[in-house]
Amino acid sequence: MTSRAARSEKFGAAEGDGIIRCDACPVLCRIRPGRAGACARYANQDGVLVRTDPALTLAQAVDQHRPVVAFAQAEWDGELLDPSRAFVTGVGAGTTYPDYKPAPFIVGATHAGVDTVTVVTEGMFSYCGVKVKIDTDRHLGPEAAPVRVNGEQVGHVTTAEYGSQMLSIGGVRHLTGGSKKEGVVTCETLLRLCGAEPVEMTIEGGHSVVVQSGAAPIVDGTPERRMRVGCGSAAVGIFAQQWLGHVDEVIVVDDHITGVLTEHQAGKVLNMRPAGIRVRGRRSTPGRYFQVARPGLGWGGTDITDPLAVIEKIDPKVAWPGLRLLLTSTTGEDALFCVLDEALNPVPTDMPAAVRSVVDRIGENCEPSLCSVVFMAGAGGSLRAGVTENPVLLTQAVQSGQVRVTMGGAPVYLWPGGGITVMADVLRMPRMSFGHVPTPAIVAPIEFTLPRALYARLGGHMDQVVPVEEVLRGLGADLRVETWHPANPWPLPR
Repeated sequence: MTSRAARSEKFGAAEGDGIIRCDACPVLCRIRPGRAGACARYANQDGVLVRTDPALTLAQAVDQHRPVVAFAQAEWDGELLDPSRAFVTGVGAGTTYPDYKPAPFIVGATHAGVDTVTVVTEGMFSYCGVKVKIDTDRHLGPEAAPVRVNGEQVGHVTTAEYGSQMLSIGGVRHLTGGSKKEGVVTCETLLRLCGAEPVEMTIEGGHSVVVQSGAAPIVDGTPERRMRVGCGSAAVGIFAQQWLGHVDEVIVVDDHITGVLTEHQAGKVLNMRPAGIRVRGRRSTPGRYFQVARPGLGWGGTDITDPLAVIEKIDPKVAWPGLRLLLTSTTGEDALFCVLDEALNPVPTDMPAAVRSVVDRIGENCEPSLCSVVFMAGAGGSLRAGVTENPVLLTQAVQSGQVRVTMGGAPVYLWPGGGITVMADVLRMPRMSFGHVPTPAIVAPIEFTLPRALYARLGGHMDQVVPVEEVLRGLGADLRVETWHPANPWPLPR
């Protein structure tokens, strides 16, 4: 039996007139010869249901400076790749929905003297989405505000983290709980984000942002350059010593915590003379102010474009003519140097080289502004039945760390608590890892690796375990080989 015919037994059922019913998802497409199903992932080739994309195996390079040559050729015979360096991924593996049938590949191998099993499949995830981290101080929109693509809500703004704005995109309520259009747009958005493609989003009550994993965000048409070095208070603490002797006061404007050097503990430790300049907002602790302005696209993520507007008053009993004042943002992209005149008014003047060098140092300490996309999904339901006859045992073994879970070979973060809820960085997963079915749901690779003896104790499908050499040889022209991502840990025992 050819490998394609063997795989067809798992992926579909023949009907009359050469039609094959594909049961890889609940849509149950009836596919005529020479045609593909609604998802374009399965096709009827001469009466055999085939996966349109080749199955992906990742190979460790013998020399890290010489990657494996990627190929998918008919003459592949399974002998060109050392099985001890091969990891069969779920990319292109296919699914076995409903998973009372064993997973498409259950691969046996021996590594470091340990007999292992890797259960390989593509999961259909309705309960899934992405978490988007956007490195910017800019105010994108209010917390919990809807995020829209093509007018449809696909997610919301979540809590901001240190130097980054965060979005939650997708989830079952947007995929299946709204209108059909909302589900379609959400699915398309997730596919593009997971494929590291740019997606333009609008945030209700906020701004537009173009998000692309690994690229700088574009806010209202302007690319971001820097992620802040820290909040205003942190910037004061970091650079206080370097400002000493060159300025008499520094105000680091920040939407969250604006820092004032001479009031700050850092200034006091350096015995700096009080400057008598009081900024707007609510004083938290000495030298740290909240709510100095509204959030916006201006200095330090505020709506301020004139930094002198942050000053509430200057105390004539404390301040003095000639006082040197620096105002800067948390990235150093905006900075103004002033000297107080006889009336104690700040007068902008040329910034001394010594002060400019510290402002430049702020920028030097800012990392490039990037977007990060992390895929998050719950591997529950019948997916686990394709692994073992008693799914709860698999869940417990995963939670206890006895089973290693990967997605396209990439490491996952396993959430504590019940179920198998995982997150993976899409940039550490192979290209073309994601697909979809029209229900709508996202299709993504997932692999479970564990000792063979443990797999037997979990009630695994032992009669379906195939040596890795036979899997590689049997795939033939259906195989694609790429180099293992060097940043990912090898999931098999060494």
